[in-house]
Amino acid sequence: MMRMQWHATSPLFSVIIPVYNRESFIAKAIESVLAQSCKDFELIVVDDGSTDNTPKIIQPYPLRYIRQENRGVSAARNAGIKAARGKIIALLDSDDEWKKDHLAIHKEFFAKHPEYLIHQTDEIWIRDGKFLNKKKIHQKKEGYIFYDSLHLCLISPSAVAIKRELFNEVGLFREDFAVCEDYELWLRITRKYPVGFTPKATVIKYGGHEDQLSRRFFAMDRWRVKAMLPFCNDERVREVALKKCKILLQGAKKHNNKEILDEFTPLFYKLAQKP
Repeated sequence: MMRMQWHATSPLFSVIIPVYNRESFIAKAIESVLAQSCKDFELIVVDDGSTDNTPKIIQPYPLRYIRQENRGVSAARNAGIKAARGKIIALLDSDDEWKKDHLAIHKEFFAKHPEYLIHQTDEIWIRDGKFLNKKKIHQKKEGYIFYDSLHLCLISPSAVAIKRELFNEVGLFREDFAVCEDYELWLRITRKYPVGFTPKATVIKYGGHEDQLSRRFFAMDRWRVKAMLPFCNDERVREVALKKCKILLQGAKKHNNKEILDEFTPLFYKLAQKP
């Protein structure tokens, strides 16, 4: 099901918000987009089969509404990207907010640096209502950040804007990844291209609520290792994958997790054999 609001011409930005059962957050996310100082955008909300009041809350707003059966955040983002008509895709998670100059800063960066295909801003972290200071390891970087990105996710979906042609080249989000789907895409992108970065916090990220994927899935590194596998002919990537595999197996032995033991024991020994 789709409800559309059409522009006379294609907008510069297509803003995509995937949502599933976020009745307490979605209005703030939408309103933060509609309040942008840069108005050259379309807003697409992809409802991934919500069963709460999320659809009713979305209904009054001027936006394109897509509803699908529950298939996960990657499928929702991909549906929005496929429906988008803008030149640049800007993502926003349904529990985050933008400051009013978020899109304007992306626009300014791409105007000054047309050679870049991806750009992100900085963000403020709030968990359980309290401001969090970032550790040095979480500080964002610019340029070719592939090797830095192996250790943890250095790109935030809510902070990033991506030119459409980059998706055409590297593909969309992996729908078979239950979590770390953004990490996997960033590896594919940063392997080839530099990331632009403006060190201004234009995103407010909220954490701590029970329905966050990172709180629902055990052993997140199992997905990060899977994301690294296509690049393990690179010795530096293989070393990181081996280290994460070893930690996974130690935890699996301690907790008697047969599923991870069966999956990652042969993988560890395969990676340990130098090509």
